[in-house]
Amino acid sequence: MVKVPFVELNDGNRMPALGLGTCASNGSEIEKAVKDAIDVGYRHIDTAWAYENEYSIGKAVRSKIAEGVIKREDMFLVTKLWNTFHDPQHVERAFRQSLDNLQLEYIDLYLIHFPFGYQYKNDHEQWPRNSDGSRALSNVDYLDTWKEMERLVELGLVKSIGVSNFNSEQIARLLTVAKIKPVVNQVECSPTINQRKLTKFCKERNIAITGFCPLGHPSPAGKTPAFMFDSRVAAIADKYNKTPAQIGLRFLHELGVTPIPKSVRKQRMLENISIFDFVLSEEDKQLMDSFNTGQRLVGMYDARKSPYWPYGIKF
Repeated sequence: MVKVPFVELNDGNRMPALGLGTCASNGSEIEKAVKDAIDVGYRHIDTAWAYENEYSIGKAVRSKIAEGVIKREDMFLVTKLWNTFHDPQHVERAFRQSLDNLQLEYIDLYLIHFPFGYQYKNDHEQWPRNSDGSRALSNVDYLDTWKEMERLVELGLVKSIGVSNFNSEQIARLLTVAKIKPVVNQVECSPTINQRKLTKFCKERNIAITGFCPLGHPSPAGKTPAFMFDSRVAAIADKYNKTPAQIGLRFLHELGVTPIPKSVRKQRMLENISIFDFVLSEEDKQLMDSFNTGQRLVGMYDARKSPYWPYGIKF
């Protein structure tokens, strides 16, 4: 079983430096994947209310606790407040939905999924639209949402709170009013969009960066992302007896990012977590840097008209 180092968070809690992403996987598939992940050494599992798989993930964790493989305190479970629940009156109820889905005593880290909100229709509608088919945006300020996130900590319901997909200006604005500083900003981060500037900005404020889509949805047919299919990266991988994916994940780790690669295959999960037994040379890191184009997979362009859409500045 692979041992994963920890990231020390600004509230004194610790987060494993690599986790399992679970977006777009549900039911028995993700339940088995989480069990397999725990068996090979994963202790950090990332989910969200919007992924509709919290129940299956909680079931897998509870099963491994019952088997005696882990204790609850060994695990670091992350979930997220969806965009329709930004209004302060909805935050605690939305959190309790996630807690009930997971059927665990507490959640380790709760994130605001995006800085912009959608109009609340009911507790189940994720993607509300206006009559003209456009996305139904809300004007709730994420600063008001954050106050309710802080209250969840004060109530003892969650250990740590943070944000996701926030840019540097939004982080700075949040810090002007936060009584509890966010411990994490989870953003898209891969060698294609390596987030060096945002990572430096957050690190200076003692906020950790978690990176989703760290391998950029590899497509052998399209040979994308470029680093995964580049002969120079393959040569680096051969030098360390690793794979291009492991080189990419190690590169992010050395940038100070906690990657959360998604897989449901046990062998691939083992490959992804086995990145803590080597160090890239400066020359290797310079090559990996050269793949940074800033191109996103997740842009949420239907929310572009929101004043809180985060992708209108460089970082």
